[in-house]
Amino acid sequence: MRKQIEGPSAAVLDVGSFSARLVVLAKGGSPLDPVLSHQTRLRLDRELDEKGNLSRRGVDAVSCAVEAGMTTAAKHGVENVYPLATSSIRDAANVKQVVCDVAKTTGVTLRFLTGRREAELAYVGARRWYGASAGALLVLDIGGGTVELAAGHAEEAEFAHSLPLGARSLTRDWFATECPSPKVVRAMRDHVLDEVREAMQDVLPEIRDHRAVGCSKVLRQLARLAGDRPSRARELHLEDLRAWIPRLAKLPAKRRAELPGISRQRSHQALAGAIVAEALLTLSGGQVAICPWSTRDGLLLGLLDGLVALEGKPAKAA
Repeated sequence: MRKQIEGPSAAVLDVGSFSARLVVLAKGGSPLDPVLSHQTRLRLDRELDEKGNLSRRGVDAVSCAVEAGMTTAAKHGVENVYPLATSSIRDAANVKQVVCDVAKTTGVTLRFLTGRREAELAYVGARRWYGASAGALLVLDIGGGTVELAAGHAEEAEFAHSLPLGARSLTRDWFATECPSPKVVRAMRDHVLDEVREAMQDVLPEIRDHRAVGCSKVLRQLARLAGDRPSRARELHLEDLRAWIPRLAKLPAKRRAELPGISRQRSHQALAGAIVAEALLTLSGGQVAICPWSTRDGLLLGLLDGLVALEGKPAKAA
């Protein structure tokens, strides 16, 4: 018998490069224990042409994934799903056409968050995971198209910034081959470090004592690669990461996928992700703890807070 979800809930359909995932939380719930979860696999990274347009096949795949997620939600009595599209769609050259076509096919208009808002919500997710006793946090999130940075002492971030330094974007813009030359790798490392330093220069003195936490699959996979094991606290250390960068540069994507922690889907952008992580760790104390909650979780918890505060009345997501 299909379970009907009654009462207030928060629901997000997170449409990313590799999947569209529906997650539903009940009133008082946690992302650790959703009342409903459904995932449709995507490979939008394969559907971008040289001009950055999402192909017809890619648009159709998004429409099918959105339809599947929304249908699943409706079957369980869930309304007011937030259809969140991430940078893989937001940054497509034909994004307006993509949104129009998906809306025409499914009746659902995809919604986007600004990079700054994504950073703020990643901070919310990390803060809820660690709690107030963790003290000041610096939250780092490496995505496919952008990197989000946020810092603060309390529930809301006091500093939030987004940079166009995502692992997918940098791979496309810098690496003409799977195994770039040391010269190209060195130039990219210098460029990324300069960009991150410029973005953080005004807050660097204030965040030196903040606890750095990483909220992305890129950082999670790099931590696994660079020596982390499930038997101990999950962390990524700068010296371990630096040792892996020249090794990753010598391996094609197929060989990288054979390494601990590196998934086949993200193997082609693992080198760029490691270079971005190196810059972030260089400026944030040399190590980062891996947090399982990020932007989607922060959004869900924010929506749920709104629902609870309004005594069960649906809240409109901003």
